[in-house]
Amino acid sequence: MNTTTTLAASETGVNGVALAVLIALFTLVTVMGFLASRWRRASNLQTLDEWGLGGRSFGTWVTWFLIGGDIYTAYTFIAVPAAMFALGSVSGFFAIPYAIVVYPIIFVFMSRLWSVSHRHGYVTTADFVGGRYGSRWLSLAMALTGILATMPYIALQLVGIQAVLEVIGIGGADNVIARDLPLLIAFAVLAAYTYSSGLRAPAIIAFVKDTLIYLVIIVAVIYLPSRYGGWGHIFDAAEAKMTTPNPATGKPTGTFIPNSQQYWAYATLALGSALALFMYPHSITATLSSKSRNTIRRNAAILPAYTFLLGLLALLGWVAIAAGTKPIGLDGKPNAQLVVPQLFEDAFPAWFAGVAFSAIAIGALVPAAIMSIAAANLFTRNVYREWFRPGATPAQEAKVSKLTSLFVKFVALIFVLTLDKQNAINFQLLGGIWILQTFPAIVFGLYTRWFHRWALLAGWAVGMVYGTIAAYNVSSATAPHFAGSLASIPGIAQMGYIALTAFVVNIIVAAVLTLVMRAVNAPEGVDVTIRGDYFADAGDPRVTQLPPTPTEATPSP
Repeated sequence: MNTTTTLAASETGVNGVALAVLIALFTLVTVMGFLASRWRRASNLQTLDEWGLGGRSFGTWVTWFLIGGDIYTAYTFIAVPAAMFALGSVSGFFAIPYAIVVYPIIFVFMSRLWSVSHRHGYVTTADFVGGRYGSRWLSLAMALTGILATMPYIALQLVGIQAVLEVIGIGGADNVIARDLPLLIAFAVLAAYTYSSGLRAPAIIAFVKDTLIYLVIIVAVIYLPSRYGGWGHIFDAAEAKMTTPNPATGKPTGTFIPNSQQYWAYATLALGSALALFMYPHSITATLSSKSRNTIRRNAAILPAYTFLLGLLALLGWVAIAAGTKPIGLDGKPNAQLVVPQLFEDAFPAWFAGVAFSAIAIGALVPAAIMSIAAANLFTRNVYREWFRPGATPAQEAKVSKLTSLFVKFVALIFVLTLDKQNAINFQLLGGIWILQTFPAIVFGLYTRWFHRWALLAGWAVGMVYGTIAAYNVSSATAPHFAGSLASIPGIAQMGYIALTAFVVNIIVAAVLTLVMRAVNAPEGVDVTIRGDYFADAGDPRVTQLPPTPTEATPSP
């Protein structure tokens, strides 16, 4: 930062240049968000297909930007390097292998989900589960889990915006309105253009967001190492910090390279997170907006480019160690979540810091919009229509979904403004545990009807309860409960990811109870899908707007 900027910032407490750049770019994407309703001749946004899935018309590149902007969120760009900075590789760098493992997984099953959804007009995974198993209760469980897991994720996007505003110098006022006004404005803008344009808004904004992110990270990984002594010095500084004993615990501060006792933790975090990632409703929504099954497969092949970017981003946490970055909030307390914004403000001219801050802030708008749309679609299709208004018209569905998306964002905003940030992080960790419990009903259902619907519901319930209790019992020096996502794996005395352990328990319960249900001849439920549905593609003459079957019109209990 140059001398003039430094003096100005010290006098006002606000980095004016960075703030001006942020406002300019934020205004640009706001205009784009409202204009998105006219994109691709979107003449009718009064149906969930158009408003909530962009008309199922996005090609390879639009889908690539949309899914990338959806998965690699603002909080990703805040939290991953923050974890590297504070705790080291096990807590931070596991995101890299999991973001590699996930794409072969979705290459295999996601095209099947797209085909059956395209054939039957399914908007959510709960739609598919209800049709596949003939069970509205199992469908409801999938829907409520998706909504529950998504809410804290939206809140964390707002936390990402807060981190940027705090480093710029906004948010320290004693007056509550003045402190939170910028976040309230961002929320209002996000809510308005999402309501107006639906999924097309984050799709078009994702182009700007991802371009800025790539620009900022590439410049950072080229320039910062040369400024702070090279990668050798950076790794040495990180190793020195991680191996230094923590005065409070007497144990090393963090992990530089995982040792043999940490292999299970690292591996289960990576695998469990990979399995969970595309169970989130927003990932499903972005995927179902594709225009063909091959579009999804092509994206599974090229999306790892984002993982390369994520790897570089994670290392910025260790760059901050070598740089001596002090992430101190406006309340005067250390806050590792501020480390990347603070590093950019310290190391770059104010205008480029503003570009970086804009990339993070805009990076919050894209996933927050998709998440709110996805949660709204779940409520509309699988709660409102299924349980309260079976005869709802497409226009009524779209209206309810739009209103619900506003409500979801409002709840997330209240969550951020009234609760401690750590609570938002804890609930997001719980969200990962919960959403993985939907995997058996969804993914196994794409290939087999062997599992009984009531057994799957019981397995889901046991997995949810076990995972929640296990997470509740995790404590630390600063938090008595929900202090992490790792716990001892029963039977092997190794630390592992709670979500994956709960997932295994879920499958065991579902498999055992399936045998029991078959033995007592419990009703299976009617499967409205056929084998060919799982291979249908755009342009296939079999793909038409199907009228609801009797089972779909009057679902089984």
